[in-house]
Amino acid sequence: MLPSDYAVPVRQKTNGWDPAKRVSEQAPGVHFVEGPASNWIVVRDGPGFILIDSGYPGDRHHVLASLRHLGLEPADALALLLTHGHVDHTGSAAFFSESYGTPVLCAAGELAHVQGKEKHQVTLGQVLSRAWRPRVFRWIVHVIKSGALAARPATQATAWDAATLRALPGRPVAISVPGHTPGNTAILLPEAGAIAVGDSFVSGHPISRKSGPQMLHSMYHADPGAALAAMRNLAGVDASVVLPGHGPALRMPLDQAVAALGSQRRKAVQASRRTRRTGLKGQAKTFRNAPGPWNMRRNK
Repeated sequence: MLPSDYAVPVRQKTNGWDPAKRVSEQAPGVHFVEGPASNWIVVRDGPGFILIDSGYPGDRHHVLASLRHLGLEPADALALLLTHGHVDHTGSAAFFSESYGTPVLCAAGELAHVQGKEKHQVTLGQVLSRAWRPRVFRWIVHVIKSGALAARPATQATAWDAATLRALPGRPVAISVPGHTPGNTAILLPEAGAIAVGDSFVSGHPISRKSGPQMLHSMYHADPGAALAAMRNLAGVDASVVLPGHGPALRMPLDQAVAALGSQRRKAVQASRRTRRTGLKGQAKTFRNAPGPWNMRRNK
């Protein structure tokens, strides 16, 4: 029997979110779902399928609606794979585990995070210090409305191994990309030429004005430097469909997307240096014009 909330008409639960407009088949059997603020992926092979990530807790009805749209039953999920343990990706993990006995799998280095024994997330102070920015404020409101503060950990989650992954639809391969969280992972679907990068990098975010390949704001990373350095782990991976945790799918070679991140970093460093030089020049000018024994011309 389906849980009672699955039997409720979709339109009563999804508040206008339409799976017909938000679910797209990016590669054979690989369905990318753009949630209100976080994405998930359905990989199907015959009647069986897997989920990769699962949105916020409040996205559960969207997740179920996306499965219904694809003609799938949630009880048929063979596994729910998590790229990392942040609440905007684990939102329906506990529900699937408890309601259907779905195995929830993640990297060994992320298991304590997914099970709720550790936390690696943006701090309240980091959020409040930026809450005056309209985009950040709107994001905070969405996070609260999406049930993030009442999220339940997936306590029955277990660590995957290569053999377990290979037996699943899409024959997933885990690629360690630490930094966003300690056990953050990209999931390659080699037969489809697609890769789920989670938040290793994204193509958009509610607080970002940019579109296209980009790193999340540094406050979201447990170790921003390590997150960027870990992009080298994706070098040479054969994928031409990039499926991020936030923003639209990218139909471009993975190497090209990663190269764009490096270009952005170089431009940011150059801009930072220019800003520092301009600031130092301004300070020097102020110093020269200020009254004092060092400025005999001004003191005459």
